[in-house]
Amino acid sequence: MGPVQKVVVSTEEATSVEPNTDSKAPLANPTAAQPSASRSDFEQFVSDGIGYPLTVFGRQLFDQVPSTFAPLDHIAVPAGYVIGPGDELLIRVWGKVELDSRVNVDRNGQIFLPRIGTINVAGLKYEQLEGYLHTAVGNLYKDFDLNVTLGQLRSIQIFVLGKARKPGSYTVSALSTLIDALLASGGPSETGSMRRIELRRDDKLVTDFDIYELLQKGTKAHDARLLAGDVIYIPPAGPQVAIVGDVNDPGIYELKGETNVAAALDGAGGLSSIAATEHLLLERIVDHGGRTAEQFALDATGQQRELKDGDVLRIFPVSPEFKKSVMLRGNVAHPGRFAWREGMRVSDLIPNRESVVTPDFWNRQNLRVKQVPDHRFPVEPRGDTAATQMRGADFARGNAETDRAGKLPDGSFAVAPQGETDASQARADDIARDNTEINWEYAVIERLDGHDLSTRLVTFNLGKVLDDPASSDNQMLEAGDVITIFSRNDLPLPVEQHEMLVQVSGEVNAPGVYRLSPGETLRTLVQRAGGLTHWSYLYASQLTRVSTRRAQEEELRQSAEQMQRDLASRYSMAPTSSAGQPAEQQAQFAMQQATIARISAVRPTGRVVLEMRPDASVEADIPDFALEDGDSFYIPPREDTIQVAGAVYNQNAFRYRKGRVLTAYLNDAGGATRGADIKRIFLIRADGSVVSHQGGNHLLWRNDFGAMRLLPGDAIIVPQKTKVPGGFAEIQGLTQTLSQTALTAASLSVLHP
Repeated sequence: MGPVQKVVVSTEEATSVEPNTDSKAPLANPTAAQPSASRSDFEQFVSDGIGYPLTVFGRQLFDQVPSTFAPLDHIAVPAGYVIGPGDELLIRVWGKVELDSRVNVDRNGQIFLPRIGTINVAGLKYEQLEGYLHTAVGNLYKDFDLNVTLGQLRSIQIFVLGKARKPGSYTVSALSTLIDALLASGGPSETGSMRRIELRRDDKLVTDFDIYELLQKGTKAHDARLLAGDVIYIPPAGPQVAIVGDVNDPGIYELKGETNVAAALDGAGGLSSIAATEHLLLERIVDHGGRTAEQFALDATGQQRELKDGDVLRIFPVSPEFKKSVMLRGNVAHPGRFAWREGMRVSDLIPNRESVVTPDFWNRQNLRVKQVPDHRFPVEPRGDTAATQMRGADFARGNAETDRAGKLPDGSFAVAPQGETDASQARADDIARDNTEINWEYAVIERLDGHDLSTRLVTFNLGKVLDDPASSDNQMLEAGDVITIFSRNDLPLPVEQHEMLVQVSGEVNAPGVYRLSPGETLRTLVQRAGGLTHWSYLYASQLTRVSTRRAQEEELRQSAEQMQRDLASRYSMAPTSSAGQPAEQQAQFAMQQATIARISAVRPTGRVVLEMRPDASVEADIPDFALEDGDSFYIPPREDTIQVAGAVYNQNAFRYRKGRVLTAYLNDAGGATRGADIKRIFLIRADGSVVSHQGGNHLLWRNDFGAMRLLPGDAIIVPQKTKVPGGFAEIQGLTQTLSQTALTAASLSVLHP
């Protein structure tokens, strides 16, 4: 027997465990039984075999015992409760005699009432107590009423012995039952029985309690109330089997009598929804000398197989394989799994071209309807003064000209192409995005080779299947086949099969989005768009390209990173001898960092310089330039202004006058400021090309660069000096980087914030 323990289960006091050195010792703080860390040999044996721990069913009831129990003294006392020494009685008498007494039953089973005397109450049932006391008092007094209730109930001593987790002597409430005592003592140990717990009284068996009945059926039919001196005996565990795999309650189960497979599975909660019944595996220890494995189906015979001590029953899940089915995936309307039948062909899954239109296409179509703009742009007269002012303001915002409707773009540097409204660009993007381009020439069937279990690829021409179901491309399908339909998003198509969409807008008679034939050029595109209007200014036309924009973005990113590294290196080496110089250096450093940050935020347009003649005016002057998918070509109306921006005294747009040179327009802007970097002034031509002035005399108007004759739509950019004190050189490459990307808007915002 282990160390003697004392457990009190009461109503006003929570359960406590303490050494039983004094039966009248005060109750300790509540404690809870802790989970058992030890395992039996069979538990360890099973865990080693399956690769993970498997617990004994029922032990979880005692691993998480609450630290307190319901206050038993606050519940109704059962009528059959037997009064005994230690019980407290609350007796009230009123009428010709009055009495209010709180008395305890002494060891002789008696109570003492004033003016009445000693009364023997031990052995009475609670339902008999009030009538018995009324008779006793009635022998002395008449005309009265009496009420009696129980106060603090007595404690009784019991014993928990055998294979208990904490065997010993326990003091519990007189209302406690066998289950209460098991919970207080931690239940059976790892080798104790869950199914044959005995309650003995006066060396006689009172009840045989099965914890499985409580857990599996919710019945307490064999629970019993405890009396003083009761012994709870937990014998060693009986035969045990392990049920592993796809059952609702896998675990180690103790057998009680002969048990077949059906009964064991029912006790384990039954099979799970994914359990396979074709084959179960039974591992058995034979005569303590070895192990065998038997496989059987869970049919009527299999359910009647008897289980023995040490058996491990494994239930496996069903195979994830779909039998007699095929899968269709990729760019199709209804991807998924379909039932297979003999003689099934590709055309049975894809009967027409509507079958390859995806739900995303229709969702985008529906979304377009919801996003139709609810506003209209007012039309301004051509050449209107307000429109001209808007063009000048637009140049300062990004050199993105307004269209003939006078609609300004959003001012971001990513506007492309010039003069195009946001709404029209969005519509063009929608058209390009909806161009899914099915790969009609190539589709594939993945088929598992039953011989070597390798994957075979059977290709076919989807277009021929739909045009001629009798063709050899309409492959016969086998069960398990996976059919994949590709689009250009999956496999890039050759040029001959590639559907290219290009947008043309501005001064053409039929602007829009056109589908190009392979090898079609910019000149033929304009001819298909109805040719040029008499307002067109071909020299300033803009061709923007996605691949060019990405290359410009990468070049700009690398340049900004290199400038950041150079700036940090030079700042760390700057001399700091002069008083106040560090603060000035810090200010310059912060300013240059801000400049580099603005460069990093620029989004290039992806413009391709076409190098057309300034006097180009007919379709024949447009180069036979090959187009790419996603290109956008914009032909603006003729410009009548020259823009001067940057470090000048009067940033503005000036009226174009034929033959005037660059210095003349600089003079119109008041000339360069004292902070201007005149050595790096550059000119952005209307066609997107850049002419820069590197080195030379500071008297700009005396050299060839200053004598250049400008064309309508040209822009003069005067950068501001960017220096740090202490002899630092200027940030190199800033003008060059912006010039290479031909960003008028970026040049203005970065060089002259």
